[in-house]
Amino acid sequence: MIHGYELNGYHIIIDPPSGSIHQVDSVAFDTIMNYEEKDSRELKKMVLEKHKNDVSLNGNELDELFQDIEELITTGKLFSKEETWEELSEALWGRAAGSQASPQLVKALCLHVAHTCNMTCDYCFASQGKYQGERGLMSLEVGRKAIDFLLSSSGSVHNLEVDFFGGEPLMNWGMVKNLVAYARGQEERWNKKFRFTLTTNGLLLDEEVMDFCNREMHNVVLSLDGRKEIHDRLRRTTDGEDSYNRIVPLFQQFCQKRGDKEHYIRGTFTRENLDFTQDIYHMTKLGFDKLSMEPVVCNPKEAYALKEEDLPFLKKQYEELAIEMVARSRKGEGFTFYHYMLDLEGGPCIYKRLAGCGSGTEYMAVTPWGDLYPCHQFVGDEKFLMGNVWEGVTHPEISEQFAISPLATQEKCRTCWARLYCSGGCAANSYHTTGDLQGIYDLGCELFKKRLECAIMIQVALG
Repeated sequence: MIHGYELNGYHIIIDPPSGSIHQVDSVAFDTIMNYEEKDSRELKKMVLEKHKNDVSLNGNELDELFQDIEELITTGKLFSKEETWEELSEALWGRAAGSQASPQLVKALCLHVAHTCNMTCDYCFASQGKYQGERGLMSLEVGRKAIDFLLSSSGSVHNLEVDFFGGEPLMNWGMVKNLVAYARGQEERWNKKFRFTLTTNGLLLDEEVMDFCNREMHNVVLSLDGRKEIHDRLRRTTDGEDSYNRIVPLFQQFCQKRGDKEHYIRGTFTRENLDFTQDIYHMTKLGFDKLSMEPVVCNPKEAYALKEEDLPFLKKQYEELAIEMVARSRKGEGFTFYHYMLDLEGGPCIYKRLAGCGSGTEYMAVTPWGDLYPCHQFVGDEKFLMGNVWEGVTHPEISEQFAISPLATQEKCRTCWARLYCSGGCAANSYHTTGDLQGIYDLGCELFKKRLECAIMIQVALG
């Protein structure tokens, strides 16, 4: 299986099994895309007829092109062998796909330090921080126990990830600082290194928070949806006030202090702003250059829910963004977009092909009361309660569900050209849209494939 497309004047062909990417001219593109469907005589005739206005094209050149294609095939860079899910699993783990290693290693925790929030965002999957339950703040005792659980469950893994999440984590800021100090105090004893991330809406940002984050946080995620009228439409404070004017100056101050350290501005686009590229461009005008804009996933009955009929327009938006990013980069005015940050060296990582994000297996969320869930998007759903930080994982059968990828169960995934890049997609999005962890969220799949095409084009264009 190969995948070919044209974007921004580039003809690109992807060989998914090998991870090889080829930029070719239009003649080679048409030849390769039809190479397995037609015999050589018929194919040469078709190509010569289609490109008859190319006066430099002749039979000898086509013969050389066919030789080049055969060489790529021989070296495994074109029409390469499709490995089955079972073969990939055996090569990586030496065991059957979906079966769990023992003991299970945990590498990352999402700590819900605050099940409460000072904003009431309409599309919030966390029900404004309550997660369908009670409001509450994580105690230092629970936080320390969560760190202990991570340390004792991580085996030989050296780098451990801890995300401070909510609700709004700055509403429990004192605990966050104390917990960072506790974790740092364990690093030498356990031969570990903690990398902390904080996600915030910014209302409680001040210089003390900024300075601490710049010392201790490996990454900081700041929530902003773009243009003022877009942001304020769905992201209001608990007293009903707009939030844009309050947070933008704080974000600008923070990013200036942060410099090149990892951070990004994260927005959500809905049906209210299908032209989300305008929100991205607006954020660049504010001085932000590390950006993310996520499509909303919500109840399809909501007025702001994305619909299948929106796909053509949204795909054009992603293409426009990619083309604009190439142009700006060439002028020295580039910015990064999270979904276009793709490392193509060596092709798709074999581990990511199979393991995906690791939710429910290597990554878990911890509630303020110490309960363990597969990830933040399952918190509050008792069907996915895995255990707690005192006893560990007491329901390993839940982990086993998350170890099974749609690549193993869904024919549509098995035959998709992008499968080795997405690893079956987000389990939470699949579950919340189809009711099945291995279900296919079609709209999300289509947007992912378009983003992948755009990301590859950018790298081709910029070398």
